[in-house]
Amino acid sequence: MKERVFDVALKHPIWVLLASIILVVAAAAGAKNLVFKSDYRVFFSEENPQLTAFESMQKIYSKSDNVAFIIAPKEGSVFTPKRLAAIHELTLQSWQVPYSTRVDSITNFQHTVAEEDDLIVEDMVLNPESLTDEQMPALQEIVISDPLMRDKIISDDGRVTVINVTVHLPGINPVVEVPEVVSKIRDMKQIFLTDNPDMDIYLSGMVIMNNSFAEASQNDSKSLIPLMFGMVILTMIFLLRTISGTIATVVIIIFSILSTMGLAGWTGFYLTGPSVSAPTMILTLAVADCVHILATFFYELRQGEEKSKALRTSLRINFSPIFLTSITTAIGFLSMNFSDSPPFRDLGNMVATGVMIAFVLSVTVFPALLMLLPIKVKQRTEDKNDLMDTISKFVIDKRNMLLPSMTAIILVLIAFLPQNKLNDNFVEYFDTSVPFRQATDFMEANLSGMASIEISIQSGESSGINNPAYLKALDNFSIWLRAQPEIDHVNTLTDIIKRLNKNMHADDPAYYTLPESRELTAQYLLLYEMSLPYGLDLNNQLNVDKSSTRIIGTMKNLTSNEQISFESRLYQWFKDNSPQYEVHVASPSLMFSHIGQRNIQSMLIGITFALILISALLGIALKSVRYGLISLLPNLAPAAMGFGFWYFIDGQVGLALSVVAGMTLGIVVDDTVHFLSKYRHARIDKGKSAEDAVRYAFASVGRALWITTLVLVVGFLVLAQSSFKVNADMGLLTAITIMIALIVDFLFLPPLLMKLDNTAVTETTKDK
Repeated sequence: MKERVFDVALKHPIWVLLASIILVVAAAAGAKNLVFKSDYRVFFSEENPQLTAFESMQKIYSKSDNVAFIIAPKEGSVFTPKRLAAIHELTLQSWQVPYSTRVDSITNFQHTVAEEDDLIVEDMVLNPESLTDEQMPALQEIVISDPLMRDKIISDDGRVTVINVTVHLPGINPVVEVPEVVSKIRDMKQIFLTDNPDMDIYLSGMVIMNNSFAEASQNDSKSLIPLMFGMVILTMIFLLRTISGTIATVVIIIFSILSTMGLAGWTGFYLTGPSVSAPTMILTLAVADCVHILATFFYELRQGEEKSKALRTSLRINFSPIFLTSITTAIGFLSMNFSDSPPFRDLGNMVATGVMIAFVLSVTVFPALLMLLPIKVKQRTEDKNDLMDTISKFVIDKRNMLLPSMTAIILVLIAFLPQNKLNDNFVEYFDTSVPFRQATDFMEANLSGMASIEISIQSGESSGINNPAYLKALDNFSIWLRAQPEIDHVNTLTDIIKRLNKNMHADDPAYYTLPESRELTAQYLLLYEMSLPYGLDLNNQLNVDKSSTRIIGTMKNLTSNEQISFESRLYQWFKDNSPQYEVHVASPSLMFSHIGQRNIQSMLIGITFALILISALLGIALKSVRYGLISLLPNLAPAAMGFGFWYFIDGQVGLALSVVAGMTLGIVVDDTVHFLSKYRHARIDKGKSAEDAVRYAFASVGRALWITTLVLVVGFLVLAQSSFKVNADMGLLTAITIMIALIVDFLFLPPLLMKLDNTAVTETTKDK
C-alpha cells in the first residue's frame, strides 16, 4: 500500500499537488466559522460543580460581571470639588455603558441621615457644583469611615477610588457584546483623561479580563506565528542548508495549519486562549516529519543516488518511524480529553488532527514538491558526521560513568517534582505588560484585590433575613470574615441594617447595632428600599422572597490551595457556629482553584491510558517486548524531570501546566522511537554488537534528532514569549521537556541499552 502511495507522489507530483490544494482549500473554508470565545467561563465544562454553584448564585442574585474604572490623582486625594465633580460626571456617563445594570461610586453611594422622624436617602455627592474646599475634610471622614465603601470603592487614605459598573451581558453573541462594552469604556476613559490631566485612570473587572483573553490571543497570532515561521525557516536553512527543502516544509506547515483550523470550523469548534495556540504547535510538530525525510534524502543524494530513488529510499526508511511518532504524538494530545477544562480538550483534539494531517502530507505532498523543486547536493562517498561520531564515541567510552550519573540526575530532578505548588490565579494568566494586569495589580496594591468569594446564607423561611437570630449569625460571621488575613473587604447586609438603626435613633453611634425585633428590621429595610433610586436596590444582596442574603468578600491574591483551604474554613465556621443555616460558597477564583487540582487528577488517568497504549504500539512496532519495556523509562522520565526542573524556575503549577505531561508524552516518543528503531535495525538486521549498534544509531539518525529537537525547542520557546501566561508557561515547560528528552536519549538510553542488551544477537532475535 505504501509503495503505491510513493509511486503516485513520485511519478505524478503535479496531480498530487493539485489534488492536495483542492482538498486543503475545501477544508480551510471552514475557518470562517471559527469564533473566539473570551468569557472566562469557557475554561469550565457545563458539569463543573463550581461553575454550577456560581451560575445558580448569579440567578438568585444579580450578575457580578463588571467593569471597574480605577481613578487615582497624580498628587493628593480625590477629595477636591473639581475631582469629585469629574467622578460624579463619569458615574453618570457609566449608566450609558452597554448592558449596564448598576453603577457604584463614592458620589452616588446611598448616604442615609435622619431628620426628626424622616429617613433621608440620597447620593453622597448630590450637587458637585455646590461643593467647597471647606466641606472636603468632613466628607472624606464620612466616606472613609463607612465599612461598605472603605477598601472597596475608596482607599483608606482617599487617594484611589473605583467606579464599579455591573453589566449583564445577554450572552447571545459574546463575540460582539464584550468588545462593544470595552470600546465604550475606552472612549470614556480617553475623554476623562483629556478633561482631567491631573488624574490617572485604569480599567479592570471581569469584562476587561474577558476582552484581554481575546486581545492577548490576537496579539500572539499577529506576532508569534510569523516569528515562529521566521525561526523555523532560518533554523532549517542554517542546519540543512537547503532552500528547496525549506520551501517544501513551509508548504506542508501551511497546508497542515489551514486544514486543521478549517476542519475545526466545520466541526463546530471555537477558539479560546489555549486552543488558539494550536497553529503554533502544529507548525512546530509538522517540521519533525519533514526533517527526517530530508535528512535521509540528502544522505542518499550525497552517496550519488538518483533523486527519485533517493527520495523513495528515504520514504521507505522513515515511513514507519514517522507514522509511529505521529500516532504516539496524536495519542499524547488526545489524552488531553481527560482534562476537566474544555479549551485544553479542544487544543488536544485540534493538534492531534493537525499532527496526522501533517503525516499524510509529509509522505504525499512533501515528496511531490521535492520532485518538482530543484535540488542541488554535492556528492561525496562518505558522509562524515563529526559531531555524531564524537558524541557516540564519548557515550560508548564513558557508558559505565554515564549510566549511574544520568540515573542520579534523573532521580534528583524527579525528587523536586512534588515540591511544586499548585497555584492558579486568573489575574496572573496575563503578564505585566498587559494593561488589564497592570490595572488589577494597581488596584490590589492601593485598594483591594479583584478576586472575591461569595457566600449565600439561607434562612430557611420567607422574609427570614429579618429574624434577629439570623441577623446575629450573619453579623458574627461578617465580623469573623473581616478579621481573616486573606480578606480586604466584606460587603454584608448587616452593615446597612446597623446604619439604618443608628439613623432612626437620631444618628446616635450607640445604636450602631442590629435591631432587637423582626418587625423593626423589616420596617427599616422597607423604608430604605423605597427610597433607593433605580439600579441601586438590594437585589445584589437579597433573593426575591428575602429568605437568603449574599455576602461578598474581596480577597488578596491567594494560591489555589490557600483558596480551597479558606473555603473549607468558611464551611467549618457555619458548621461550628450556625449549623441550622444552609450555606453555598462560589466565585470565579474558587472555580479556577478547584479545576487546577481536578485537572491534574484527570490528566494522570489520561497519561496512564496514553502510556499503556503508546508502550503497546512501540512493542508491536519494534517487534520486541524487551525494547518496548526499555523505551518506557526514556519516555516517562523527561516529563517528570521537566516538572522537577520547573521547581527552580517558578515552583508553581497551574491549569495549563497540568496538561504538559500528556501533551509532551507523544513528542518525547519521537526521539526514542527513531533511536531505538535504528539501534534494533543494526542489532537484528545487520548483526552488529550493542556498541556498534549505538554508533550506527547516532550516525544514521542522531543529526536528524537534534535538528528536530532544536526546531521544536525554538518553536515552543517562541510560544513562551506569549503575553498570555497560560500559553507562555506551557511553551516554556514543553521546550524544557523536549530538550531533556534529547539529553536522556543521547546520554542515558545508549548506556542502558548496552547494559541490558549486551547478549549475543542470536539471543536477541528470540524477542522478534
